[in-house]
Amino acid sequence: MVGVTVLVCPLWQTQTLTQIFVGRLPGRPAETGLVASTTSHRGKATDLSPYEPDHPVFRAHEGGKLEVHGTRELRTREDLSLAYTPGVAEVCSAIAADPALATRYTWASRLVAVVTDGTAVLGLGNIGPTAALPVMEGKAVLFRRFGGLSAVPVALATTDVDEIVETVTRLAPSFGGINLEDISSPRCFEVEDRLRAALSIPVFHDDQHGTAIVVLAALRNATVLVDRKLCDLRVVISGAGAAGVACARILVGAGVGDVVVADSRGVIHRGRPNLSPVKQALAEQTNREGMTGSLADALAGTDVFLGVSGGQVPEYAVATMARESIIFALANPNPEIHPEVARRHARVVATGRSDFPNQINNVLAFPGIFRGAFDVQASAITEQMKLAAADALAGVVGPDLTEDCVIPSVFDERVAPAVADAVGRAAQADGVAALAGPALGSG
Repeated sequence: MVGVTVLVCPLWQTQTLTQIFVGRLPGRPAETGLVASTTSHRGKATDLSPYEPDHPVFRAHEGGKLEVHGTRELRTREDLSLAYTPGVAEVCSAIAADPALATRYTWASRLVAVVTDGTAVLGLGNIGPTAALPVMEGKAVLFRRFGGLSAVPVALATTDVDEIVETVTRLAPSFGGINLEDISSPRCFEVEDRLRAALSIPVFHDDQHGTAIVVLAALRNATVLVDRKLCDLRVVISGAGAAGVACARILVGAGVGDVVVADSRGVIHRGRPNLSPVKQALAEQTNREGMTGSLADALAGTDVFLGVSGGQVPEYAVATMARESIIFALANPNPEIHPEVARRHARVVATGRSDFPNQINNVLAFPGIFRGAFDVQASAITEQMKLAAADALAGVVGPDLTEDCVIPSVFDERVAPAVADAVGRAAQADGVAALAGPALGSG
């Protein structure tokens, strides 16, 4: 009976997408945007730019970006009696007798909860749940525009892992899937793991897996250009937070030869003391050669640099990478290696920004992933579903593959259907799909 629609600007061009979701003021340098200075993800963002209510960015958000509307018109007494009492009681009774009917007679099976505690919002850090709402609304707009799905922001006034898990678990009957968003590391790992164990619907932390899927897709295409195979590569990752850990895991799962991860203390390896449980597990899964030292040390002779940290890498270290190297510097708005520097040393360069070629953008992944999972009524999102999504996304580029096009545009209408179809088929193969053979990616 109900659905979610966009209240303000339609997403038909990159500038509008930036205004509604990222929030950078057009006409201002990307390096400044709305924020003059911020602290880490664990601290409070401070020193924000002045509030400018007449600027297009603020006007695009005024009143919020979502509204609820009915899918059935109520024009007569009969319409009302069918949509609400007394007719609705018959539907409720049928669902009480057979809960599976809720999939057919409610919107829950195609509704995503976009859940945050506001502790790691964009580059703003821990700004709290209320200030995070514009981002979560933007996420819901993207689900509708690119996946055809309804989504509702759920901003929680708690940062306690137990309370987050309990709250989302209690809310879960109202939703078909849970998209975790902007929850700081390392708590995000425990939150996702516990919710996945507790719920029989898809749970997906986009900051982890959305990034990882798009990175793998772009890397698959980049290897074609440099005439290498994944198994021949050594990838060095700068950053061991949510995105860094997930990227390392998916690259290992995809068969990359070796993955080396560095954090603020240097390379993560089995012999390094005082590792967190997440980093200890990462040390067991990566760095087969047992490298030690700094990020700069690790870059010598490496094939691929992947930056998801925000720290700057000096050019002398970039110059030590292998010939025909690949650089994905994804920190936003300031890449770890500026594209102009990267292009002096690498064959393929990607960033997280829309004003350079090869933008690694999670919007390429999460709408199609949830759409594919919902199409087959999947109970989870498995590792094979993520790998399938990456393969499908890489395949969309096809004959258009060049150094400046290793990943499709977010406005390429082929992306979400291709990802959804691959994810649905992988869910069926993994045995987590309730539907055996629907018309994948349709309606």
